[in-house]
Order: sequence, then structure tokens, then C-alpha cells
Amino acid sequence: MKKREKNIAALAGLSVLAGLAAATAGYAALRLRQSARLARMSHPFDKLARAEGSRLLVVGDSTAKGTGASAPEYSVPGLLCRANPSLTVVNRGQDRARFEDFLSQLDDDERFDAVLILGGGNDVLRMTRDAALRDSIRRVAQRARVRSDLVVFLPPGNIGNAPFFFPPWSWWMTYRSRRLHAIVSEETQANGALYVSLFRDRDDDPFARHPQRMNARDGLHPSDAGYELWQRELEAQVQLSAKLRKIGRTAAARGPAF
Repeated sequence: MKKREKNIAALAGLSVLAGLAAATAGYAALRLRQSARLARMSHPFDKLARAEGSRLLVVGDSTAKGTGASAPEYSVPGLLCRANPSLTVVNRGQDRARFEDFLSQLDDDERFDAVLILGGGNDVLRMTRDAALRDSIRRVAQRARVRSDLVVFLPPGNIGNAPFFFPPWSWWMTYRSRRLHAIVSEETQANGALYVSLFRDRDDDPFARHPQRMNARDGLHPSDAGYELWQRELEAQVQLSAKLRKIGRTAAARGPAF
């Protein structure tokens, strides 16, 4: 009798867990649709500045477009232009793009002073296998180096900490985010690119500690404050805006080419 009761309790426990998983999966699907609508409303930041200034190519997903920011000027490319008014930005970011999709955004032979790759979250969400992800990241790094000697990867932070997700999905998203960052770190180091680490465990992550301020209304994309934090980390870890200002001053000193 006791064994039977234990079996019944175990089955009941599994049923509860299955129910919770189904409920959270349904909630996540609803929030994904809301997030997609927010992404469709966003517009990428582009700017054509003086010919002698530095030139930046931006590729990636909805974070390259600045989805979640109140205006394109508060996206990472917009904040870079605030720090460097002479900067020209060509932004090819696309909603729902994965690393394999970034390759087409890097097509043609035009050279830039820097390439900024913003993305990776869709590979986390859509469960891209590690081997395929690694191959895509390697190819993106290699193709980006054809476009510029200065290539920077800025993958999103710990997606499992977003208000968008609840356990057990948040635990899985944290694992997936950790794998993304490990692979990006390894492949950028092997292919001459730079990597900005935004991954933080929950207790150390401003996005988890201040969810209302750091996250957009969809609970997945950064807000203005979130993108400002990304920009500060970009400058602290790889000094991109400082490098772009230096390139711009050098170009201005040379004068326009005829």
C-alpha cells in the first residue's frame, strides 16, 4: 500500500510539474508574440555624417535595431553617435535574425572602419545547436574581418534573467545564454575579433535587480537604461567609441580624398 501511495504521489508530482511547464510555455509564447510586435515597430538607427569621419557597419538582430528603446537615438548605435558626432552608421540589423542570417548582412565588399555585431538572442531562444552556432559565429567573424580590421561582438546578457521567463524555462535560458557567451568568446579570440561580455548571474545582473528600469515593456529587450548599460560595457571592455573617435580624427587630419 505504501509503495502504491508513493507511486501515486510521484505521478501527481510529475503532473503538477508538467502542468507548470505547459503553463509557462504558453505564457512565453504569448510574450514572444508581444515582443515580435514591439520589434516590428522599431526602426534601426542610421546616420550619414561627414565623409572624413569614421564609418561603422552594424549587423545583427532586433537589438541592433534598438527594439525596446524609446527612439533609435537611444539604441547602442545611436549612443555611439552621441559619443562621436562625425560617425557614419550603416545599420543592417533585422528582426528574428540568427548568426547564420548575419552572413547575408555582411555581403558586398565595401570597407568600414569597424563592424559591430549585435545579436545572438534568437539562437538562444530558437535552440540553435552548439555545433551549428559555433560554425555560424566563426563564419560571421571571418566575413566581418573582410569588411574591417576592427570587429566587435556584443551578444545579449543572461536571457534567463529577463522578466519574460519563469522557471523552469528561465534556468534553461540561463544555460543557453552561458553557452552562447562561451562560444562567442572562443571564436572571437580565434578569429581576431573583440568580444564584450554582458553575461551575469542573477545576483550580479542589473537586469535582474532592476527589471522595471532595465527592461522594455515586453520583458525581453533592453530599455533605454538597458542599452545605456550595454554601451558603457562596450566602452569599458573594448573602448569602441574611443577607437572610432581616433579613427575620425585621423581621417579629418588627412582631409578628403579626391
